[in-house]
Amino acid sequence: MTSDFFGEIDPPQRLLMGPGPVNAHPRVLRAMSADLLGQFDPEMTAYMNQVMALYRPIFGTQNHWTFLIDGTARAAIEAALVSLIAPGDTVLIVNFGRFGLLLREIVERIGGTIETVDAPWGEVVPMDAIAAAIERTGPKIVAAVHGDTSTTMAQPLAGLGALCRAAGALSYVDATATIGGMAIEADGWGVDVVTGGLQKCLGGPSGSAPITISDRAAEHIAARRHVEKGIVRDDIANGSGARIGSNYFDLAMVMDYWSEKRLNHHTEATTMLYGARECARVALGEGLEARFARHAAAGRSVVAGARAMGLTVFGDDAHRMTNVTGILIPDGVDGEAVRRRMREDFEIEIGAAFGPLQGRIWRIGAMGYNAMKHKVAITLGALEAVLRAEGFATPAGAGVDAALEAWR
Repeated sequence: MTSDFFGEIDPPQRLLMGPGPVNAHPRVLRAMSADLLGQFDPEMTAYMNQVMALYRPIFGTQNHWTFLIDGTARAAIEAALVSLIAPGDTVLIVNFGRFGLLLREIVERIGGTIETVDAPWGEVVPMDAIAAAIERTGPKIVAAVHGDTSTTMAQPLAGLGALCRAAGALSYVDATATIGGMAIEADGWGVDVVTGGLQKCLGGPSGSAPITISDRAAEHIAARRHVEKGIVRDDIANGSGARIGSNYFDLAMVMDYWSEKRLNHHTEATTMLYGARECARVALGEGLEARFARHAAAGRSVVAGARAMGLTVFGDDAHRMTNVTGILIPDGVDGEAVRRRMREDFEIEIGAAFGPLQGRIWRIGAMGYNAMKHKVAITLGALEAVLRAEGFATPAGAGVDAALEAWR
């Protein structure tokens, strides 16, 4: 019977104002409804080349090797790390939140030797501390997160690449939470590999992850190339280095797939490529500086609105991400009850937290298609109503008024 097959997908029209994912831009969703193509159709390979060109300015790079990893943002993180790191390599991790701990988790699985330079949640790691840790540990790889949504902090990265190169180390940056919303300066920072995701500031769905790789890192990765037996070709030689410990995330083979060689490694996720391409077109069409300013205005408005409501904003103002704001849950208020009421009464989602901040803060994200003045105002107005219903006294209208003023 047809009743056994459930109903047509019909999700609620929810405003996603958490740390991600956010609502996708309508243009991106339209692009993803286009017909599929074969992976080596000349129209498809032309789209692949266009994606490479579109993402270079978004990463702030001239790197040729700028493309997509099929999978969520974490797929690109793992592809970068497993392709850079061989078992036994010393890896220095810049750790100031949950996603620094994720880098550690992945490096442990690869078999790297881990060193860390740490900051408490809500702060960032000073560059001089990173320099001292590089000198102390002599790493082969230095790995950092740009913006960690768990703590809402953005790590300054100017000068990191120079420190790494002086020490003979390669560098990796996870920019999942900031790409398209804060300036990514892969070339300016001098870093070797940067990865991102679509589902936050780029205003797309999760499932495709942009990556950029310097020539220096590309040479290192190519030296580890070991093409799988079933697709060996005379024009693609294996390297002499240790084989990369993943087939799917083997960047040496994936780069050959995106090159003119078109090595038949995997089947490109056509629909996701269409979406990623449109994410980049939307961002570049708006203008990156204008887009960064819009995200900064949205973050500024959330902070001002929260403080006007008598709430305390978490973390260091000097290093706050523009697109995600942490707000301390007031004493006596049930944080999950507030999130439930926001969802059930207003169809708005705000985020909870992880680790030492679990149950202590809410996280409000205003990014991508949702980094808009009216969406911030609607969210703060709803939060005010819910807080009053939960017994927290807050001045009527103060949050929205402050947010609007801060936007201006």
